[in-house]
Amino acid sequence: MFARTERLLLRPAWADDAPALFGAIADEGIVRNLATAPWPYLPEHAEAFVMRERDPTRPASLIFLRTDGAPRLVGGIGIHDTPDGEVELGYWIARPYWNRGFATEAGRAVIGFACNSLRLRRLVAGHFIDNPASARVLRKLGFRPAGAVRSRFSAGRGRPAECAELELELGASLVSSKPAPACMMAA
Repeated sequence: MFARTERLLLRPAWADDAPALFGAIADEGIVRNLATAPWPYLPEHAEAFVMRERDPTRPASLIFLRTDGAPRLVGGIGIHDTPDGEVELGYWIARPYWNRGFATEAGRAVIGFACNSLRLRRLVAGHFIDNPASARVLRKLGFRPAGAVRSRFSAGRGRPAECAELELELGASLVSSKPAPACMMAA
């Protein structure tokens, strides 16, 4: 998936992104809040990520800050299938870029793609309960509690942790007060 927002460029990872990816994500404070990234995060993990096969119906993108010069890698975002057959949104932002709204801005782009291009009607997401910043991002994106907190394995923690489950009905929700993708607008 390629997308351009007001401040960001979202695109698939390329082989030469591995060093920047490693530099951005190799932070225990980031990895502990992800389900599948291991800690310690090593250069070979970044290399494997950029070289993996991609499913165009389940895009994973790196998030770059658009600048006058070369774009700067600020995070990653994508959707994937869960073992329960749901489609889940996941993301991370590098520590120097926290609290700038990049996760919300990138999330809107991915939700728009999921809705308008993939014609998905529902997304799920989760956040570890000790990560209130992620909870705030998901609420801004229109996700609502799904009524469950469950134990979910975190490879970064090396153990399960309590995870709040959320859901977003794409055909009926509005994403914040900003303009929403056409299929998310109230009829």
